[in-house]
Amino acid sequence: MFSDKANKIFEEVIEKYHEIDSVDQEFENPYDAETDLLEHLLYRKCWIDTVQWHYEDIIRDQNIDPEAALKLKRQIDASNQDRTDMVEFIDSYFLEKYKEVEPKKEATINSESPAWAIDRLSILALKIYHMNEEANREDASQEHQMKCKTKLEVLLEQRVDLSTAINQLLDDISEGEKYMKVYKQMKMYNDEELNPVLRNNK
Repeated sequence: MFSDKANKIFEEVIEKYHEIDSVDQEFENPYDAETDLLEHLLYRKCWIDTVQWHYEDIIRDQNIDPEAALKLKRQIDASNQDRTDMVEFIDSYFLEKYKEVEPKKEATINSESPAWAIDRLSILALKIYHMNEEANREDASQEHQMKCKTKLEVLLEQRVDLSTAINQLLDDISEGEKYMKVYKQMKMYNDEELNPVLRNNK
């Protein structure tokens, strides 16, 4: 099943990141884009999400230097753009994979594309990893640990449900029961022609 592969890669990414646990560490993709394109895209996607997760932690430091915070905000903006780009690359992969499938007359469109559902699955993997850390943090109170274990159980259930839904969506697309229609996100805030602040500073 697709989601089994995706979840395994996401766990691999998160474990690899935490070996060094630094947003500044070098990135190396173990999957070749020529021979393992889908795995390559999934690994890259989750790495972006993992780094950004930790960006978001750092920027919430109440004592962060203002200049450092501004630099980090720029990095978060760039990461958000990378995240969106990777989602579109993954959707392009599926569009190519299923291009020969003729949708049935009664076929319907899904509310989100496969890649945006996969985006949620990647973020969910990060929530599970860090909630598990909190549930087993030795310097935390027993009450804290129990609350986090309860939340972890919900997250694990959510992963099963989301994984099942993604597998079903891909099956439906492959059988012509649903069809893909992908819209570019058309983010405006990074575009010098669309963001008036950037345009006026040119």
